[in-house]
Amino acid sequence: MIRLASLYGKMALLLFLLLLILGAAFLWLLSHTSRSYQQEVMQKLNVDLAQHLVESDSLLANGKVNQQALEHLFHLLMVINPSIEVYLLDPKGKLLAYSAPAGKVVRENVDLAPIRKFITGNNEYPLKGDDPRSLDGSKVFSASPIRRNDQLQGYLYVILGSQAYDGIASQIANSYALRVAAGVLLSALSISLLFGLGGFAFITRRLRLLARIMRNNSPGKVSGHPPRYPERARKHPDEIEILGRSFNTMADRIDNQMQALTRNDAQRREMIANISHDLRTPLTSLHGYLETLLLKDPQLNAEERQRYLRIANKQSHQLIRLVSELFELAKLDSCETMINIEAFSLAELVQDVVNKFRLKVGKKQIELRVNCPPSLPFAYGDIGLIQRVLDNLIENALQHTPENGQVRVSLTSDHKNIAVEISDTGCGIPGEELPHIFDRFYRLDKSRRPGDLHAGLGLAIAKRILELHNGHIWARSGLNQGTTFGFQFSAQPFVTEM
Repeated sequence: MIRLASLYGKMALLLFLLLLILGAAFLWLLSHTSRSYQQEVMQKLNVDLAQHLVESDSLLANGKVNQQALEHLFHLLMVINPSIEVYLLDPKGKLLAYSAPAGKVVRENVDLAPIRKFITGNNEYPLKGDDPRSLDGSKVFSASPIRRNDQLQGYLYVILGSQAYDGIASQIANSYALRVAAGVLLSALSISLLFGLGGFAFITRRLRLLARIMRNNSPGKVSGHPPRYPERARKHPDEIEILGRSFNTMADRIDNQMQALTRNDAQRREMIANISHDLRTPLTSLHGYLETLLLKDPQLNAEERQRYLRIANKQSHQLIRLVSELFELAKLDSCETMINIEAFSLAELVQDVVNKFRLKVGKKQIELRVNCPPSLPFAYGDIGLIQRVLDNLIENALQHTPENGQVRVSLTSDHKNIAVEISDTGCGIPGEELPHIFDRFYRLDKSRRPGDLHAGLGLAIAKRILELHNGHIWARSGLNQGTTFGFQFSAQPFVTEM
C-alpha cells in the first residue's frame, strides 16, 4: 500500500502525473500532426482541382451564374467525392452559389486573402481559408479564378474534406494508425510507471531504513545500544550515505552527551553530599566547642579554654579554606575569568614556591630537590595562577610522602612548551583510581577524616587553571611506587580560549 504522505508516495504520484501529462501531450501532438499531415496531403493532391473544374465548364458569364453548368458540376462532385463542397464567389468574395445543404451556410462573404495567396502558388501547406459553414472555422481548400475575356468574373472555392472528423477522440476512433500509436503509448507509459515505481523503491530503500533507525532511536523505543545506520566503504558516497554517516555521528555524540550528563548528575549529587558533609562537620564541631565555652566557661581552667579555642580555630580555618576553594573554582569556571598573560621565569617561581615549604620539609626530614636546565626559556601565563598550581601539587606531594622520603621538581622545555613534573616517594595511587583524581571532591581517603583540611578540590583547580592556559595536566603512579604529577603550558605568547 503506497502512502501519499511518504516520500515514496509523493514521488510515485509525481511520476504518475508527469507520465499522464506527457501521454496527453503526446496524443494531442500526434493527433494535431496527423490531421495537419492529412490536410497537407489532401491539399497538395487537389491543388489544381478548382482550376480543372473552371476549365471544364463556364460557371459565370457576365456576372451571372450558369445554373445548368453549376448543377452538372455539383452532381459530378457528389458522385466522385461527397466530402467536397463547392462555392461560387463574386470578385469581392460574396457567395453566389454553393453545393452545401440549405441552411448550413452561415457566411455571406469569404475572406479573399488566403484565396489570392493560394492562387499565386509557392505556398506552405496546409493553407486554410474561411469555412462558410462556420463563423470562426477554417478549412483546407482549392481555389481558382474565373475569367472571361481576361476579365475576372469571380472565384471557384472548393472546400476539401468538409466531412472530416474534428477532435482527438474522433481521430483515434477513425484512424487505425492513431489507435495503434495510442495503444503503444499507453503500454510504454504503463511500463515506464512500473519501472519508475520500482526504481523509486530501490533508491529510497536506504532512506526508509534510515527513517526507521531514526524512529527507533527515540527515547523509550529500544533498550541497550540503539541501532545505527550501516555504513559502507565508498570512495564517492551519495547524499543518503552522507546523511546516514552524519546521523551516526550525531547519535554517538548524543549518546556520549547523555552519558556525560548522567555522570555529571551523579557527580553533582556526590558533590552536594560532599559539600554538605565538609561544611556540616567543621560547623558542628565549631558550634559544639563554642557552645561548650559559653556554657562551661566558669568551670574551665585556662588550659582547657585554650584547647577548645584552638580546636574551634582549626575548624574555622577548615571552613575558610573549603569556602575559598569553592569560590576559586566557581570563578575559574565562570565566563568572566580573565587571566593576565605575561612572560616570567618559571625557574625562579619554582624556587620561590619550594622555599615556602622548607620548614615543613625540615620537620618531616623530606628531601626536596629542584632540577632545572640552565637555558630554560621564559614561560607565558598568569604567574599567580601557575603559582597556585605549584602550591597545590607540591603540598600534595609533601602530604603523601613519608618521613625520610624524597620530592623532586623537574623542569624541561622543547622551546614551544614548558613542562613541570613533581615526583614523590609516597604510597602511590592505585591504577583504577587514576582516571578520577582530577574530579571535583574526589579523594583517595574514603573515610573523610574530620581532621583532614583538604576538600578534594586542589587537583580540580589545577586542571582548570591549565585548561585556561591551553595546557594540560597528567599523573603517573603505581601502588607503593610513588606518584608523579606533571603539567605543561606554553613557552610562547598565546590567546586564551574561554
